Amino acid sequence: MKRLTLLPGLLFLMLQAAFSQESGGCKPVNLICDYLVNPLGIDNPAPRLSWMLNDTRKGARQTAYQVIVDKDSLELVTGKGNAWDSGKKDSEQMLITYSGQELRPFTKYYWRVNVWDKDGVKSSSDINSFETGMMGMEHWQGAWIGDNRDINYRPAPYFRKVFDAKKKVRSARAYIAVAGLYELYMNGEKIGNHCLDPLYTRFDRRNFYITYDVTSQIQKGKNAIGVLLGNGWYNHQSMAVWDFHRAPWRNRPAFCMDVRITYEDGSVEVVSTERDWKTSSGALIFNSIYTAEHYDARLEQKGWNTVNFDDSQWNGVGYRAVPSQNVVSQQVQPIRAVETIPVKTWKKLNDTTYVFDFARNMAGVTRIKVAGEEGTLLKLKHGERLYDNGRVNTSNIDVYHRPVDGSDPFQTDMLVLSGKGEDEFMARFNYKGFRYVEVTSSKLVMLNENSLTAYFVHSDVPQKGEIHTSNTLINRLWWATNNAYLSNLMGYPTDCPQREKNGWTGDGHFAIETALYNYDGITVYEKWLADHRDEQQPNGVLPDIIPTGGWGYGTDNGLDWTSTIAIIPWNIYMFYGDNKLLADCYENIKRYVDYVDRTSPTGLTSWGRGDWVPVKSHSSKELTSSVYFYVDTKILADAAKMFNKTEDYEYYSALANKIKNAINDKFLNRETGIYGNGVQTEQSVPLQWGIVPEELKRKVARNLAKQVEAAGFHLDVGVLGAKAILNALSENGEAETAYKLAAQDTYPSWGCWIANGATTLLENWDLNATRDISDNHMMFGEIGGWFYKGLGGIFPDPENPGFKHILLRPNFPSGLNEFEAKHQSPYGEICSKWERKKNRIIYHVTVPANSTATFYAPDNVKGERVVNLEAGEHVLKLDLASDKVYFGH
Repeated sequence: MKRLTLLPGLLFLMLQAAFSQESGGCKPVNLICDYLVNPLGIDNPAPRLSWMLNDTRKGARQTAYQVIVDKDSLELVTGKGNAWDSGKKDSEQMLITYSGQELRPFTKYYWRVNVWDKDGVKSSSDINSFETGMMGMEHWQGAWIGDNRDINYRPAPYFRKVFDAKKKVRSARAYIAVAGLYELYMNGEKIGNHCLDPLYTRFDRRNFYITYDVTSQIQKGKNAIGVLLGNGWYNHQSMAVWDFHRAPWRNRPAFCMDVRITYEDGSVEVVSTERDWKTSSGALIFNSIYTAEHYDARLEQKGWNTVNFDDSQWNGVGYRAVPSQNVVSQQVQPIRAVETIPVKTWKKLNDTTYVFDFARNMAGVTRIKVAGEEGTLLKLKHGERLYDNGRVNTSNIDVYHRPVDGSDPFQTDMLVLSGKGEDEFMARFNYKGFRYVEVTSSKLVMLNENSLTAYFVHSDVPQKGEIHTSNTLINRLWWATNNAYLSNLMGYPTDCPQREKNGWTGDGHFAIETALYNYDGITVYEKWLADHRDEQQPNGVLPDIIPTGGWGYGTDNGLDWTSTIAIIPWNIYMFYGDNKLLADCYENIKRYVDYVDRTSPTGLTSWGRGDWVPVKSHSSKELTSSVYFYVDTKILADAAKMFNKTEDYEYYSALANKIKNAINDKFLNRETGIYGNGVQTEQSVPLQWGIVPEELKRKVARNLAKQVEAAGFHLDVGVLGAKAILNALSENGEAETAYKLAAQDTYPSWGCWIANGATTLLENWDLNATRDISDNHMMFGEIGGWFYKGLGGIFPDPENPGFKHILLRPNFPSGLNEFEAKHQSPYGEICSKWERKKNRIIYHVTVPANSTATFYAPDNVKGERVVNLEAGEHVLKLDLASDKVYFGH
């Protein structure tokens, strides 16, 4: 029989349908491999395979599964898996690790799942695939090459090569590894739609390569490859306080590439980077990931990446050392220009000055189309604010830029016109944080609302959550929080997309639940925690920005920030039911906790930054840092138990108890239920993180609520309190206060920003602050996750993580009449929706197939307190108790 790849598509579908056995109303769907759909170029020798069930029946569940894998898709259609057949497993598990034959490099594998439903009826998924890549440095054939320029040469290097494909091509893959950034072209066509590839890593310890299917771009006969390299974080030519220009890896961009061509006769040819490539400079005369790009359209070399281009004036290339001995596949959701945003309003200030307003803050780039006299210089200044005279004001975001001259202004692209009709320019190797763009020209040009377009650029993570409420402010706040989150997701979570672009650890873990309720970010966080492992010192210490060129190992890079090493892997486990990241980081968490244990023998520590940017009250840094010491130690103990490390479990459980007792002995007044001086952060942080003794939780929470009430239901916290306060209230009987705080629209509050026109979260509660004043920041971003918890009540169950079992603890605060939260869990969509009908709540719940839930009524609900729910849709009618004012769980 012929291989399936040679069969017509219709016959394939007929065969697949014949063997699907889709009876019983159940079908496995949404097959993913390492959280990607049909990925190319994986290096993981044991990839994770997972699926969901499409089964809307009540009590829907999987009683058994079988996974089959083969290099021939036809074998799967007929029910065979020669690479791996798991056999029928009596299990509800829907996340498994491949354990078949050793995976071979450069090989496509097909896989499908058979499941047996609650009635024992079998059904089969469609066929998906994954394809391996290099699977080891030894399989590269290309050399690392560069243009022989030094790090201070500003024009970007262009590279090209022409090769001959002598036979008909069956398939072709391009594997490209770059120190810096790149764009890849085949016969003049840009390959892929990613931006800012490869992702930023500690370049001297780990480098990424990307795989492309270029079968359709390679023709029989002559073909041209073009590569344009950018500096990125690898060769930081702009000066700033973070010392990236002194990074130990810094060098001129270089790359290595193999184009692997399989011909119809089965023969394989590899076209690689070698010294026969040519290089030249061109129109991209400067690029900085931090500041901007400069482009001289007069220097364009039209057709430089096509076969017939005359490259006789181009130069030879040189070999370069491999940047690190760890070149691995980039299996991460890529950065893309996700959304196109037109100009909302614009104004011509004079004959050479225009200001464009896109009506929302964002991270990204702009594209300009303009015609004018040859040599005309345009400057496109991007910023978040305007001066009173209507011009763009960057004074709130350029404070850490340290220019040596006027040639590299902050967030200001430069374009020199060719004079040959309309020129078009968009930054390739840079992004900015902005709402407004001021365009100034050295000579008269005519612009209008169609001259400029903005593109929202970020890691293209699929959306997993939605919030809808009867409160317009809450809806806008949720949307703005997501805008800020995405603006600060560039292959790693950042603090802001303009002034710093740094992977601040604290900002990353403060917002982790907001991230995971709203987006499928696991691939980004697995990448970022690998950066953590690359950066950790042998003694366990981490820098507070990751990756780093060396900045950030100061005296304050402590527990309230760098606890990312424990908190993020634990949250990934909670949301996905996948403990791989926790296992990968286990020894790193242990080294980190051990360092603090050695340096803080009493169990108390002041190592950290404290409650950054508070409204007015300051909290004890020893209290908050010690709480995070407890959190990390508790996570380590729980992980040790999970991985059957009995000795570690016993040691770190005892240590966690020691830390908790030390905190309570020093800071808790057991008679009054007050921690420290009783300010909002000092009350909320111990509640949020499980420090408060069970019998005192309500008293401590009541004191916190009184503090909030005394402040007129306003915040008096910094970043640590902002992470904790809403959860501390709503999970301990004070949900009414939590909602009033979340829905507050006057200073200081989250809603105050929104009421004053913000479309992202800010860095300072005070709109008139003179420092810490980025207008697009994520360090106060926990509120975007709290909506799912404090109002929707959707929680993963630590005993059955990944929402295998769902804890439903909704609250129904007065003043809110309708609420709906949806979250796409690993098992399918969870929906928690309620509406108020006078003194009754109508509560709608969707529990996905193969999952269960338990509903816990808040205190102001009469009747049954706990309801167990099977998979399916449910409606609960709840009567409110009129005499209950404060309610929780």
